[in-house]
Amino acid sequence: MNSVNNVFVEISVVLGRTTLPIHQLLRMGRGAVIELGTVQDEEVWILANNVPIARGEIVVKGERVAVSITSIVSSIEAGERQD
Repeated sequence: MNSVNNVFVEISVVLGRTTLPIHQLLRMGRGAVIELGTVQDEEVWILANNVPIARGEIVVKGERVAVSITSIVSSIEAGERQD
């Protein structure tokens, strides 16, 4: 069990995606807002080491933001997502 304590996993949540030209990105300053191609109640992807493992929804309570897991991703779904 001690070796498990030394395993590191990077967890990411994909809130949305967008495409923009690099020159536009370089002109953005601090506090710039980038619109993402998602809607408010759309499910988000949860990734472990850049591999999709679950879907979830954003939960806001006061000043805290969290992700609630709604479903575990099958290996077939994960393969489709990585394309």
